[in-house]
Amino acid sequence: MTSWRDPILSHFTPEIAAVSRLTIVADPDQLLMERGIVDGVRERGFEILAFDDHAVFRYAYEQRFRRVWDRGKPTKLVVVLRAPRAELDWLPYDLLQEAKRESRILSFSVAELFPNLQPHVIADLDRNELEAVHAAQALHQPGPLGVNATREFLLRHVFEVVPELIRAPSDLLRVLLRRHHSGRVFPASLDEHLIRQLKNSRRWDAWPLDQIVPNRAGFLGFLQERWPIFVKQNRFPQPDTLAEPPASDPCGLRYPGPTDLPFDHDDVRVYMDNLFVEGLLTPTKAVSKASVRGTWLAVGVSGDEAARGRKLLDLLEDKFPGADSDHHQWLQAAQRWGEALAVRWALKPTLAEPEHLRFETMHERIEAAFQGWLQSHYASLSSLAPWPRPVMVHHVLRFLAHSVTGTSPAKRALIVVDGLSLDQWAVIRPELPVGTWLMDENALFAWVPTLTSVSRQSIFAADPPFFFASSIGTTSKEEQHWSRFWEDHGLRKNEIAYLCQKDQEHDDLLLERVREHAEQPKCKALAIVVGTVDQMLHGVVTGTDGLHASVRHWAQRGWLAKLLGMLLDAGFEVSLTADHGNIEGQGIGKPNVGETVEQRGERVHVFRDDRTRDNVAGQYPGTIVWPTIGLPDEYLSLIAPARRAFINSGKRAVVHGGVCVEEVIVPFVRITRTP
Repeated sequence: MTSWRDPILSHFTPEIAAVSRLTIVADPDQLLMERGIVDGVRERGFEILAFDDHAVFRYAYEQRFRRVWDRGKPTKLVVVLRAPRAELDWLPYDLLQEAKRESRILSFSVAELFPNLQPHVIADLDRNELEAVHAAQALHQPGPLGVNATREFLLRHVFEVVPELIRAPSDLLRVLLRRHHSGRVFPASLDEHLIRQLKNSRRWDAWPLDQIVPNRAGFLGFLQERWPIFVKQNRFPQPDTLAEPPASDPCGLRYPGPTDLPFDHDDVRVYMDNLFVEGLLTPTKAVSKASVRGTWLAVGVSGDEAARGRKLLDLLEDKFPGADSDHHQWLQAAQRWGEALAVRWALKPTLAEPEHLRFETMHERIEAAFQGWLQSHYASLSSLAPWPRPVMVHHVLRFLAHSVTGTSPAKRALIVVDGLSLDQWAVIRPELPVGTWLMDENALFAWVPTLTSVSRQSIFAADPPFFFASSIGTTSKEEQHWSRFWEDHGLRKNEIAYLCQKDQEHDDLLLERVREHAEQPKCKALAIVVGTVDQMLHGVVTGTDGLHASVRHWAQRGWLAKLLGMLLDAGFEVSLTADHGNIEGQGIGKPNVGETVEQRGERVHVFRDDRTRDNVAGQYPGTIVWPTIGLPDEYLSLIAPARRAFINSGKRAVVHGGVCVEEVIVPFVRITRTP
């Protein structure tokens, strides 16, 4: 076998697809939620439908498959039950009988695929790591291993961490920098095993291992408050009159441990540049920029955003995703591009023409590449696992609920900032209290078309838009969706609250409404929809740079910081995301569609029939006839070309609804207090 996927995909061939329309799979380890498996099954002519809820499943089955079969069309269905084979009786009787007649009831598990490794340890891994496990197993041929031996095998041969070789501070920093910069997620059991081994060596008694090993945000916070100490004391001992962040005072460090870290060690320094360039660490003001000019330390000292912009473009060019890149690579590229855009629009008045041209060239390149990738891979994203990190916006609630048990006291607050793009998040983040909170920053794919009633509603429904076809043109059902989800996960009605900012409602009035619910001891699931940014973008007349200025001013007023602080004070675990982003588009004209259009937006028009849509598409070269991926069959979208809009020719506006990277990939940030 060349891949662990081979035994699974061997059951899904074009020949089988030609003769069998229904397959049922018992998948207790959720192997059919892995990207390569999803892509492989779809490429072979099958569609995956998970069975999680009787009513939801029956609706999807009848609408998407039974109705199609009754018309004599050859759709192939794979029903996936996230449970052992012994629990297949949960499925509808008619489907079970048909699958039995065709001998198409299958089951897969990690115990079968990795027989020499402990299955519950392997089952905790991110499914993206299974290819590395397979390769390590083939290379090293281990015999049957126990629990700790399996953990040791994974640490060494999958994650390339050898605890006994971590002897010096530079060794530990290199291991953690490599892990946390890549964003790889270790299972909790592996982190516990690694921490236990490190503690047994007694070399790291002073280090906050429990905070910096498993927690990316904690590790970055640990580095952040020690960097000014290193720059000022170890390299520039001369007095400096510039202000210094309070967190850099050795007597007031929030994290215990050594204050002088070997940032200049070759194995550490190689990572530091990118951490500052990508916005994962904030440059210090502890010394002047002039005092470090010409040294490697300059990237970590505030005062030269133009240099940072150039380095971001260098990084994007060096790590540019290809046609075969996975979604993780595109999410990472989108975050870098968001940082670059924030720099670009902040520097617009002073940006030299060559730099302006370089940004424009990258913008055209990234939109063209992303559109091509999205059209090939978007259909698989909704079937991926929502953990260890969510991939699409409708995964968010399932991710938040994943760790909640019936006895868990955890309180969840979800803030959805309508219309917030990654580049605007990059504008907001520096205005939040540095060092006070930990922010674990990631990104998600929105639903296309990137309209509020489609993508935001999917956040609260926790399902693709297909499942709320009757309300796809409105947001009025969001509170109902939110309540239903959490009630299904064991909460009572009086423990759930949803608040949406009203049109023209002042932020402070919304804050008071939030306070009323947040301070109620029974409230455990609180949703807040913030509409300020969306109102800004629809009213802006000065383009993206003007919108950035407005968003920066909003962040500087401190309202968002007050909201986050209040929720954290009330004991909530806070997550912040958006339903879609936005982009500045140039007008190509307004289609004359009259009453034939279902929804009319600046970046997308939705039609009732494909003939009318195709006719309009022919009038506007470069428009995208978007397939009904995850959408109701009658929801037919026509999307304007990249960076263009269905507005009067020559005019420009900040808009959304299409498939540009700034519209589709949005922030997902988890916020906690520092220890």
